[in-house]
Amino acid sequence: MAARGSEAGGDTELRRTPLHGLHRELGARFVPFAGYEMPVQYPTGVLREHRHTREAASLFDVSHMGQAFVIGPDHGAAAAALEALVPGDVARLGRGRVRYTVLLNDAGGIIDDIMVTRSASEADDGALFLVLNAARREVDLPHIARALPAGVTVAPARARALIALQGPRAADVLARHCGDLSDLGFMSAGSAMIAGADCHLSRSGYTGEDGFEISVDAGRAEAVARVLLGEDEVAPAGLGARDTLRLEAGLCLYGNDIDETTSPVEAGLGWVVARRRRAEGGFPGAGRILAELDRGPARLRVGLLPEGRAPARAGAAIMLGGREIGTVTSGGYGPTLNAPVAMGYVESRAAVAGTRVALVARGKSREAEVVELPLVAHRYHLQKS
Repeated sequence: MAARGSEAGGDTELRRTPLHGLHRELGARFVPFAGYEMPVQYPTGVLREHRHTREAASLFDVSHMGQAFVIGPDHGAAAAALEALVPGDVARLGRGRVRYTVLLNDAGGIIDDIMVTRSASEADDGALFLVLNAARREVDLPHIARALPAGVTVAPARARALIALQGPRAADVLARHCGDLSDLGFMSAGSAMIAGADCHLSRSGYTGEDGFEISVDAGRAEAVARVLLGEDEVAPAGLGARDTLRLEAGLCLYGNDIDETTSPVEAGLGWVVARRRRAEGGFPGAGRILAELDRGPARLRVGLLPEGRAPARAGAAIMLGGREIGTVTSGGYGPTLNAPVAMGYVESRAAVAGTRVALVARGKSREAEVVELPLVAHRYHLQKS
């Protein structure tokens, strides 16, 4: 299903997610995003959706994201094939575990940041489940396919929807439908039945809050969404709140905060390079990335707290001592902090909390302070060791 729309200044065919009709019923306002007509907010507005997520639980439709499987004869073969493209330790990923990693180009730049899940079921071992950014799916899948050895394939999961239930009450809500989830920790995955539908759950998300991403057959997605929205704690939320939440949480948006010129080290994601991979290398751009880990990168991603009430926007120059030292990559209003918040890249010498800088856009300058990320503390459900 598609709709006419304008994206990036041109007239394009926009796709719709399996929940499009439900969004209209709920009064959503739509915007073009990554080739889809997506809900940006509902009648309550972005601020209330943001705060509701922090206080209770919100349901986000993220079915525009890419889903796929890398399939080999066993886990070792599938993991080895994927490790030729990413710096993470996929081989040692435990059953039912999720790993955040990045697809790299030969220069050490980030083609995409992705989630990789190893099934909890022994019967499914050999199939790694990937979640890809919507705007990069058509880049990622051919890139992966070209690099896979004989006997390993990549299979898009186009007939699946993806919804995210995020917030401190998310686990309570889901427990009413699929049992106690306290043993399912952050970055773990499993299966559950919700509204009669077989769902893949991962305890993960893009808000900094506890929550779950639910992959389900597209034909069953609306039934699952309606059941969850029927709970008193749950309200719908759109892309607007998703962006303000991830910005406060210090999480990268592909195309803004990371791209094919950005290394994971300068993006503050050096932790995705696993210890074994640092010792062995063998991933794209290893020379650059290992050197940056050793000596430090020329620039680093930092948090920024601008003075005043007006938000700083992407593209604003970051100045220190009358000299440009970086650029804002994401900015907006942070409802939790009740103040403008931003992220950007600065020369490494200025990437020290407390550094005072100026943000300059359209000839106007305003003061800001460099701060550590995240801007709002994460509240993930971490299992006790």
